[in-house]
Amino acid sequence: MRYFVAVAEELHFGRAATRLHMSQPPLSRAIKRLEADIGAPLFDRAPTGVTLTPVGAVLLDEARALLDHAERVRVRVGAAAGDTRITVGILGDGTDPGVSRLAAAYRRDHPGVDIRVRDADLTDPTCGLRAGTVDIALTRAPFDETALTVRTLRADPVGVVLRADDPLAGRDRLRLAELSDRRWFQFPEGTDPVWQAYWNGGTRREGPVVRAVQECLQAVLWNGTVGLAPLGHDLPGELAVVPLTDMAPSRVVAVWNEGDTNPLIRSLVEIATAAYRR
Repeated sequence: MRYFVAVAEELHFGRAATRLHMSQPPLSRAIKRLEADIGAPLFDRAPTGVTLTPVGAVLLDEARALLDHAERVRVRVGAAAGDTRITVGILGDGTDPGVSRLAAAYRRDHPGVDIRVRDADLTDPTCGLRAGTVDIALTRAPFDETALTVRTLRADPVGVVLRADDPLAGRDRLRLAELSDRRWFQFPEGTDPVWQAYWNGGTRREGPVVRAVQECLQAVLWNGTVGLAPLGHDLPGELAVVPLTDMAPSRVVAVWNEGDTNPLIRSLVEIATAAYRR
């Protein structure tokens, strides 16, 4: 039913396979088996995509209702068994005061929920969501949002991190063009290109490869590398951050898989929306 709903909503097997984090051939085989079981075609297929048949349209309504009911059953049974849990991915630095307020409020509202936290490095802006290791991520945009639902919690101005003795460190503000001759830190090959482009100021740069916040700071200290960081974070005295006037703010977001109806996720998003805006 989940496979069918994904194809019915995307109207394209390739996009549905991406959304389901699987390859297309097994998805196509599963839909064909479903059609054989029902005894009627569910989709009219064309090179550009698919459309629902009348039978498929009826099944879509029923399938959505079945999946919603199945999720409610899962949550209720888990709660009765004392095994209700949610895994939250957090990017890089968990010292944001919004995280502390969210944790306190969520524990208060859901005392019986087992909350597990996965700290992710800077190479995965979805904090394990695409890999299936977390249920929801508290992270920063932008990144590839395909098959994901994103809620903005806050927008932070961005500055450039420099050594405190750098000639530019005493400036009130800077523009990206003034840093065009500098080396910037990079993320490893295979990192989300939308994410990489943002933290490179929209231009391909050269510089050392890093995976974690502390590695970024050490690259600045040891090599004079420059990089971007949200304003308002505490930095060692040897470093300075100067606001950038032509850099889009860094959005703090909650992100979860599109179509996930887990009420624990919905509750966390609503509580996070209030916690991060204080």
